[in-house]
Amino acid sequence: MNYIIAGGAGFLGSHLAKALMGEGHHVTILDNLCTGQMENVKSLFGRGDFSFMRLDINDPCLADHLGDGSYDGIFNLACPASPIHYQNIPIETTLTCVVGSNNLLMLAKKYGCRILQASTSEVYGDPEITPQPETYVGHVNSYGPRACYDEGKRAAEALFYDYKRIHKVDTRVVRIFNTYGPNMCVDDGRVVSNFIVQALRGTDITIYGDGYQTRSFCYVDDLVRGLISFFNQNEINGPMNLGNPEEFTMLELAESIIDLTESKSKIIHLPLPQDDPTQRCPDITLANSIGWKPSILLNEGLPPTINYFKTKLAV
Repeated sequence: MNYIIAGGAGFLGSHLAKALMGEGHHVTILDNLCTGQMENVKSLFGRGDFSFMRLDINDPCLADHLGDGSYDGIFNLACPASPIHYQNIPIETTLTCVVGSNNLLMLAKKYGCRILQASTSEVYGDPEITPQPETYVGHVNSYGPRACYDEGKRAAEALFYDYKRIHKVDTRVVRIFNTYGPNMCVDDGRVVSNFIVQALRGTDITIYGDGYQTRSFCYVDDLVRGLISFFNQNEINGPMNLGNPEEFTMLELAESIIDLTESKSKIIHLPLPQDDPTQRCPDITLANSIGWKPSILLNEGLPPTINYFKTKLAV
């Protein structure tokens, strides 16, 4: 198969590209490197089953850049995903979710191929129920500092369902919960990378709020396996949650990372940012129905992630 991965130089996209190529497929990555890192995919250059195009999916001439080639599937992972990144470029983030998604959907219609939208657990906002099933419509602030991402992803989902309904495009929508692993950015501000970098540098580990808010952490290999399984099956269009339902408090995560890194860092507390959810846990009953569930525990996924950051920081 010949696949397009938009945002393929990013954390998830780079792992997905390697997994698909490992199955014998050809991958074309589209990435403007706004938050993606060329280093994540540099080992793929020179291979006959890989192409890279530095493109912004918001480009109105996107289809012209791709020419008259033939593609069998599109994965849309193009969007800043960490609060630090998307809050620095909120307008561009919203446009990527809406204009960029529309451009890719038009490509899927042109090629007659399946397209997957990497949506997010952020569409649930600060949830009032837990765990969150796909039927929960969310508790979202439409104009807060996170709205460019939260509402942008919700708008993208709407576009995908309208293209399916009106233009019969074969769509898949997956809602991704907290994922971690190698290839994360050092400065993305996400909790796992933040804690690891602070621990390795020996600086204070910053916990926002009292530390008892919870997250569910899925190792990237499990997540990518879920993306491919969901893309390939023909029964469910989504939305489908993908994530690890085991919850940890921020304090538990920080203490685990301090132990694993043998760090001297101290934990300090800062005010909780506006609209930061206090709980996030996926109901993965639907994902279980296609034979997927995470298999890598947090204490198994943290060591290779820490080793990756040690290399990045030359610790």
